[in-house]
Amino acid sequence: MTNRRDFIRKAPVVAAVAATPALAVKATEDRKRHKPEKEIHYPGGGEPPENPLFSPVVSYGDLVFISGIGAHFEGDITAHTEHVLNEVEKYLEAAGSSMDRVLKVNVYLNSLDDYDGMNAVFLGRFGPEPGVRTTIAAQAGIPGDSLVEIDCVAVR
Repeated sequence: MTNRRDFIRKAPVVAAVAATPALAVKATEDRKRHKPEKEIHYPGGGEPPENPLFSPVVSYGDLVFISGIGAHFEGDITAHTEHVLNEVEKYLEAAGSSMDRVLKVNVYLNSLDDYDGMNAVFLGRFGPEPGVRTTIAAQAGIPGDSLVEIDCVAVR
């Protein structure tokens, strides 16, 4: 009788140990089956160029990465910032995200003199709980004579 009682007492532990390898195999199979893939998005459904230098929008699972967007026209910092933020919003929405789902923003200014003007337009554009942000002035300027360039990472 002692052996049977010992077995009954130990049975849950034995069953758990025996099931552990099976659970580990199933978890590994689930990860392999649901592994995210890199997707390239072209806003407006555009076709990729023949030999692209970079992708404008890349998603990986629920993460969305927006490349740096500048404003390449005559204008002041408020016009450039407004244009860039509108483009960021359009790119995010094309990839299934939105401004209030942005986790990280990088802002590159042509001059720190434009910091206050950029902030005036930037304020509130990423919702009541904006993501983290880094802002720098690019010493050598921003390509294409833009006064501001912005990139970000968001979640869908």
